[in-house]
Amino acid sequence: MKIVLIDDEKAMHLIMKRMLSKIAEVEVVGSFQDTSTAEAFLLNHEVDLIFMDIQMPLESGLDLAKRLREQSRTVKLVFLTSHTEYALAAFEVYAFDYMVKPVVQERLRQTICRAIAYKPESSYRSEDYITPIKLVINCLGRMEIRSPEHGLLKWKSSKSAELCGYLVLQQGRLVSRARIIEDIFGGMPRKNAEIYLNTTAYQLRKLLESNGLKGSLHSDGQHYALNLDLAQVDIHVFELGCKSLNWDIATIEEAMVLEQLYIGELFGDLAYPWAWSEIERVSLLYTSFTQRLCQVLLVKGDIQPALRLLMKLTSHNELDEETIQLYMKALAMQRNKEALIRQYQHFTIVLQQEMGVSPSKELNSLYNKLLSEVVRLS
Repeated sequence: MKIVLIDDEKAMHLIMKRMLSKIAEVEVVGSFQDTSTAEAFLLNHEVDLIFMDIQMPLESGLDLAKRLREQSRTVKLVFLTSHTEYALAAFEVYAFDYMVKPVVQERLRQTICRAIAYKPESSYRSEDYITPIKLVINCLGRMEIRSPEHGLLKWKSSKSAELCGYLVLQQGRLVSRARIIEDIFGGMPRKNAEIYLNTTAYQLRKLLESNGLKGSLHSDGQHYALNLDLAQVDIHVFELGCKSLNWDIATIEEAMVLEQLYIGELFGDLAYPWAWSEIERVSLLYTSFTQRLCQVLLVKGDIQPALRLLMKLTSHNELDEETIQLYMKALAMQRNKEALIRQYQHFTIVLQQEMGVSPSKELNSLYNKLLSEVVRLS
């Protein structure tokens, strides 16, 4: 299968080429940052599939898609975008698929396999080109649900949002009504809690069904489960990406895109009591992932993006010593003596105020070493 990439961001070319290289029967025959150059290439080359961004500086990917369809070109179009509101417009030009960034390896593999298996007919039928993603559910830093057609949706009630978040974390597993009542409706008389759960489940089911996820909330009378095969969930994408990423210099761009998913802690300010252990686990996963990313960036010499991420990490947890060590190393690489001193002194003060202890011998030793090196090189 011959594939062309059209995206104004070079980083996406690197990410997609790397991900596509892991899939058999695929060959990237061209990558372009604008539609005009890509269109010139397509005039003289037959390709099977185009991965194309929608929003680009010079011309929208939708405009190129419309011209290709006017020319009766049967090439399959897959739109890659950060903006779910373009989904309807994408399928008006018979898009084969519509993928929200960041792209997940397994999701990409499914699209390629479907494209290879698809048998074209003489004309386009809209029913052959249906989006597999009906909703986007964001749990990192907030609890929201978005539709490609209607944008941000309004929860029927705060409890329906909470029930959705609760079941999202179960990843399709059945959960007993008794456990849900205890976790979400605890402290309420049992009969009232039963009625409240029924009402909340009804509200969530109606919201999902009215936006393309009919039958996604399963109930057998004693259990509930949420099938999100047709939804993209940011926490699932983030966790899968963290686990599947192969760390080396070539994957920095992919990791940077993944890091941007972490808007904040799981469920943001809502911080449901039943989710406290998961909030801590995901927070630790993000910290470990981002520290690793910063290490790779510093090895590569990309100090500024590393510092940006380290600032985000310290605002997330200013008492994490490994983060402070990386922060001091980055400042030393910049030969920024004043900032290095300020960072060490600030950490020392906060550590004493919050924990009543002093920095470790390891951190003190590192600070003295980095400071002497900066002074020597200044």
